Amino acid sequence: MIHPENFTFTDMAHWLDQKRVTEIECLVPDLTGVPRGKILPRDKFGDDKGMRLPQAVMSQTVTGNYPDSKEASEILTDFDPDMVLRPDPSTACLVPWTQDDPTAQVIHDCFFFDGTPVDFAPRSVLRRVSNLFKAQGWKPVVAPELEFYLTARNIDPDIPLTPPIGRSGRSETSRQAYSIDAVNEFDPLFEDLYDYCDLQGLEVDTLIHEVGAGQMEINFLHGDPMQLADRVFYFKRTVREAAMRHNMYATFMAKPMANEPGSAMHVHQSVVDAVTGQNIFSNADGSASDAFRHYIGGLQKYLPASMIFFAPYVNSYRRIVKYGAAPINVQWGYDNRTVGIRVPDSEPSARRVENRVIGVDANPYVALAATLACGYLGMVNKIEPLPEWKGSAYGNDFQLPRGLHEALTEMRSAEALHEVLGKRFVALYAAVKEEEYAEFMKVISPWEREHLLLHV
Repeated sequence: MIHPENFTFTDMAHWLDQKRVTEIECLVPDLTGVPRGKILPRDKFGDDKGMRLPQAVMSQTVTGNYPDSKEASEILTDFDPDMVLRPDPSTACLVPWTQDDPTAQVIHDCFFFDGTPVDFAPRSVLRRVSNLFKAQGWKPVVAPELEFYLTARNIDPDIPLTPPIGRSGRSETSRQAYSIDAVNEFDPLFEDLYDYCDLQGLEVDTLIHEVGAGQMEINFLHGDPMQLADRVFYFKRTVREAAMRHNMYATFMAKPMANEPGSAMHVHQSVVDAVTGQNIFSNADGSASDAFRHYIGGLQKYLPASMIFFAPYVNSYRRIVKYGAAPINVQWGYDNRTVGIRVPDSEPSARRVENRVIGVDANPYVALAATLACGYLGMVNKIEPLPEWKGSAYGNDFQLPRGLHEALTEMRSAEALHEVLGKRFVALYAAVKEEEYAEFMKVISPWEREHLLLHV
């Protein structure tokens, strides 16, 4: 994360020696965005044959189970083969909370034994979509904004979460949107967090207090999609660790508390000419280009089918409700936060589109791949958008799926999206989500016991 793209394996070896690293955490993001991998001693890291993990690692549900559907078994086979992991040297950085015993972390890519990428690995999917832009002479640019909650420690999942206690000795009892004092309540935590981020080169930008009690937002500087996905991947791990060291939790659940707003991962996105570096969303005279319109048109057409990638869990859809500070439709508008697709006020050179639908619980590699795929399809197929929506869109009809099962159905019918993301990835991802939904349906909620036990 602190190295250029052309940082080689030899460069990384010299860097590890310079930092006196004794251990390396070899990380692979799975379909849920959870870090998998192995921890190796420094002298065992660097085998040219690569480290190995079972391919099935990529099919784990968030509970650690595996789908047993026919489509999953056809992709993974029934003899549980390995895949080869190769480090991406540009992602090498120190683990900030192990400074007494220097430890590095490196994100790895996944390959089959014939040298081809594992097509259902999240980094492979994002790279596939980025290469489609590259083939057109385009380069996508993204800037994620992550909302998350700080909560009091909670070791019993049956007990609702509560806001944490700050420096004052009190927890928040009211919403403190954009309050500086409310952020300062957790200064010791955020001082550590910024130090940790600086050490990893994550290039975080602004910090604000969001609407919910204990809800924060961190913005990232714009850049290459893979680099930003890696930074979000590292950041989630970092803020959870920093929070625990201050006796609280940080959560990226989309809707962790019943009476508070949900948490999003808003993604600003634009496209530049790969040769000139000019933003192709603007014409030479500063007006909006056809590519800009078509990108919005693609988002509008394919957002509903992409919701399974933007809202990947049953909890995700508790955020997508009317008047809940989250969009429920695919309308677009200038500087309008009530629509799904916002166009911020900006200079022509910075003209961009903000996807406000994505939840912060989404896998960053998968979510960025999917939102870029929508825009790509819009541009190559010249999809015209609906007219700009002016005024509040919160009260409009739902245009997005309202649950995981509905989202799966929408996604299965979007053949064009399957082609861009990769059919095998889409099939395996769907199998994992089907398994998670089946697991959830076995659970009886407190609401059911409260309202149905003695009343029906």
